[in-house]
Amino acid sequence: MSTPHFIPYGRQTIDDDDIAAVVEVLRSDWLTTGPAVERFEADVCAYTGARHGVAVSNGTAALHAAMFALDIGPGDEVIVPPMTFAASANCILYQGGTPVFADVDAETLLMDPTAVEAAITPRTKAIIAVDYAGQPCDWDALRAIADRHHLALVADGCHALGASFRGRKVGTLADITVFSFHPVKHITTGEGGMAVTGDKQLAARMRAFRGHGITTTTSQREKSGAWFYEMTELGYNYRITDFQCALGSSQLKKLDGWIAKRNELAQAYAAALAGQDSIRPLRCREDVRHAYHLYVVRSPDRDALFRHLRANGIGANVHYVPVHLHPYYRNVVGTREGLCPVAEAAYRELLTLPLWPGLTEDNILTIMRTITCVN
Repeated sequence: MSTPHFIPYGRQTIDDDDIAAVVEVLRSDWLTTGPAVERFEADVCAYTGARHGVAVSNGTAALHAAMFALDIGPGDEVIVPPMTFAASANCILYQGGTPVFADVDAETLLMDPTAVEAAITPRTKAIIAVDYAGQPCDWDALRAIADRHHLALVADGCHALGASFRGRKVGTLADITVFSFHPVKHITTGEGGMAVTGDKQLAARMRAFRGHGITTTTSQREKSGAWFYEMTELGYNYRITDFQCALGSSQLKKLDGWIAKRNELAQAYAAALAGQDSIRPLRCREDVRHAYHLYVVRSPDRDALFRHLRANGIGANVHYVPVHLHPYYRNVVGTREGLCPVAEAAYRELLTLPLWPGLTEDNILTIMRTITCVN
């Protein structure tokens, strides 16, 4: 069987309002570090309930800024799950810290609080938890652990903009929350990211970090009529442009509708998979609003199913190779197989099926018919 068009696992949705917003900025006086950046930060804060937002060039830059703001350095350990994109752990290495991997829950693939507690040592300084696939972690349990051991708590919410845990939105559940605006995420700025926090000092450190460690921005100096600035920290150029942020603000207006659509499609998948013995979705907690960045299933025949779907024009994918199994981590950090057995066992079965707002229920039926042909 074949399909006439390739169905990607995720993609951006851009409309005329988005294009008009970008064009307006292109015709303005500011292309970077201008008013559209501050407006986007304010818009994300208003949506999430966070007090301060720091927009940066991508989600990885936001993670790095968070580690810098928390003073992670040589000798410090930060606990992180293995079931995530490598950037969640790489940001610790950028600061000279040591990632310590805590295993995940077998049913959700979210960080297991019991494993986190067991991983804490006198050198532990922070916890980074990942809202895998768009489902929030058990943030109450993680907060209790962090407070008991006097640790900073960071939410890698790159999958979870628009999600909530027990009625509280992602963005308010940790000391710092990080978002990504890559094209396959819930909203896009092309490339882009943001760190949000309730702590004014953490926000100020991250804001300086994104601009070379300099105390003021070009627009701030323009407003005050001053030229003088000082570099007080060793920062990076992690700035984001105004036209990217204009796109982000435009996209944010549609986020709730897109999250609702993602949930509808996830329910259609779940209904279609109910009679399948060899393929099953991850468990969704009852106390969350799932953002469904990814629709992840488990199948013991993952590799054969992946090849079959791809051969029939369906862009299945795998998220992720556990970070501690990557060659760099094995060779440089000294991790090994067997460190996180739950994540390792899950990885051998994981498959991501297409899910994005432009997908239709007919697409879901096509995908399910294709799956049925191999099972």
